[in-house]
Amino acid sequence: MLTAEYFHNKSKEMKIIAVIPAHMASVRFPNKILHPFFDLPMIEHVRRRVLLSNSIEDVFVATCDDEIASAINSFGGKIIRTSNSHTNGTSRVAEAINDIDCSHVILVQGDEPLLLPRHLDKLAESMAIDNGAMCWNATGPIESEDELDKHSFVKCAISQTERILYCFRRSPAYSQFELQRNYVRKILGLIAFRKDFLLALTNLTSSRIESSEFIEQMRIIENGYLLNSVSVSPSLPSVNEPNEVQVIYDYIKNNKEQTDLLNRILDTR
Repeated sequence: MLTAEYFHNKSKEMKIIAVIPAHMASVRFPNKILHPFFDLPMIEHVRRRVLLSNSIEDVFVATCDDEIASAINSFGGKIIRTSNSHTNGTSRVAEAINDIDCSHVILVQGDEPLLLPRHLDKLAESMAIDNGAMCWNATGPIESEDELDKHSFVKCAISQTERILYCFRRSPAYSQFELQRNYVRKILGLIAFRKDFLLALTNLTSSRIESSEFIEQMRIIENGYLLNSVSVSPSLPSVNEPNEVQVIYDYIKNNKEQTDLLNRILDTR
């Protein structure tokens, strides 16, 4: 297990923070970010899991909503108030970090209540390797063939050098599923940026495929920048719709790592 001391010594120029962008107006599941799991709002589960990472120096929730700010403040978390005009989490995080002293930021989706701290550490480990990348996205394995056409989450095709080549919601490939599993992965809710790159990225015009398919990563790819896949396992379910809430409960119940992690989180109350 990599320790906080490892990341501190890896590069004196690296200072990684995490930001969780959040708003109440989810189209498919209104107010989902505050949906209670085990008597804690979903976003608070995410925030506490990030705090268990060895590689993150600070954690902030970026929001424009009083309800979210009040909830996080009640647990002693750190809030950054942002504009209510953002159409995606990337631009909200860019606004939030503008005046924060950091070299890198990890955008953590607030609807990932099963987030594993070790996945954050794997992401940070990849970020510490200088290969010219400006951004990194955690990706997980595709578990079943029907996931290839499930539009509620994004998939990607990766090269042999772990570069994300393109992203999609419904599969454009025709090869057999067992072959596709070698190069198609699930985009997970952890994406990291160099701070300077993120600020520049949000000043670029929304790209054609990004706008048509509602896939933020395509702005990076369409403008010719290197987006690295950071492979982690397992692929964890997130909460996009109300019927996925029970999936989270079932997953925790049947997975020892998740059960142990939940107990650690609840013990901090």
